[in-house]
Amino acid sequence: MYRESFTDRLNRAWNAFRSREPTQYHGVSSSVRPDRSRLSRGNDRSVVSAIYNKIAVEVSMLRFTHGRSNEDNIFHSRISSGLDECLNIEANIDQSNVSFIQDVVLSMIDEGVVAVVPVDTNFDPRISGHYDIRSLRTAQILEWMPRHVRVRLYNDRSGLYEELILPKSMVAIIENPFYAVMNEPNGTAQRLTQALNQLDAIGEHNASVPLDLIIQLPYTIKSEARKQEAEKRIKDINMQLSQSKRGIAYTDGVEKIVQLNRAVEHKLMETVEYLTKLLYGQLGVTEEILLGTADEQVSLNFAQGTIRPIAVAICSEFNRKFTTRTGRTQGQSVMYFKDPFGLVTVDALASAADRFTRNEILSSNEIRSLIGFRPSDDPRADELRNKNLNASPDIAPVMAPAGDAD
Repeated sequence: MYRESFTDRLNRAWNAFRSREPTQYHGVSSSVRPDRSRLSRGNDRSVVSAIYNKIAVEVSMLRFTHGRSNEDNIFHSRISSGLDECLNIEANIDQSNVSFIQDVVLSMIDEGVVAVVPVDTNFDPRISGHYDIRSLRTAQILEWMPRHVRVRLYNDRSGLYEELILPKSMVAIIENPFYAVMNEPNGTAQRLTQALNQLDAIGEHNASVPLDLIIQLPYTIKSEARKQEAEKRIKDINMQLSQSKRGIAYTDGVEKIVQLNRAVEHKLMETVEYLTKLLYGQLGVTEEILLGTADEQVSLNFAQGTIRPIAVAICSEFNRKFTTRTGRTQGQSVMYFKDPFGLVTVDALASAADRFTRNEILSSNEIRSLIGFRPSDDPRADELRNKNLNASPDIAPVMAPAGDAD
């Protein structure tokens, strides 16, 4: 029996650190991830970022797939394509399918519209519509033209953002279904962001603890010399307070000090609370949704009123730009699916499994796959029949009439 020698094992060994080339150029480096999408327009500094992130995460939990449907527009099977791999495994070298969809939704919400560009394809999309997508990336639209758009796209080979002019026919342009609420200058979300920024500015001003003192000097200040003396006195008191650990200063016995710092009454907080409730209602979001304590009906309303329109907008644009007319006539389309048992308790899941198998909707192995169990080797587990009824071995298969045979 041949045994590999130590020299052979040493020659075939590979180590990532020892195999690196110090002089090899790897592109522009950065201490932070350069392709990561970041909220702008003050959305990153306000409470609305939590709402936007919640919506993006929920949409990314859906399963998008490139599949084929039958004549009744019912899902039939998945299509093994580059687009399906981007939607289910890896969108590009930096993003998985989940992080890519989250990036799409966050960028769409922040900008109001986002472009999804097929970066790597097997053919030039500008020449032929029959091409297979190898990677997808989100891009910011900088300029609109009649049939083209100028986009700002991250180049994963150079590590830099570059501006490209691309035809609209090859770029998926996804517009926010809630544009009027989130992105309009006078929309509820923008008004709430402005109010929160103003509230933060007031908080920072109050946190600086201004003294707001008026010092009454024992002489009239009319001449320039008296004004300079008064300013010198203010600087002297300010220096005493800044250099004192306890904030103590001394004044002359005839000087009078009047302190004016008092609570400023404003209705900004009431405006913030009103706009927050209004935004929750317009987006179908509640505090229970953000806290994760929503019941089944509230979660269903959120999924149907908020998540579904965004998912439909993504699928519709992907179908319009990334599938050909011939492919659509053959039933090809981009679809999304939601896990129906994601929020179901164990008791409710057991009851649902019994109903599905008893009414011959799902087989036992299909139920096992939904709850994370491996399929059973028993051939009866793949049968679509009511297990509560005994199958009769004497039932013969139904034969077609002789006249119908070819």
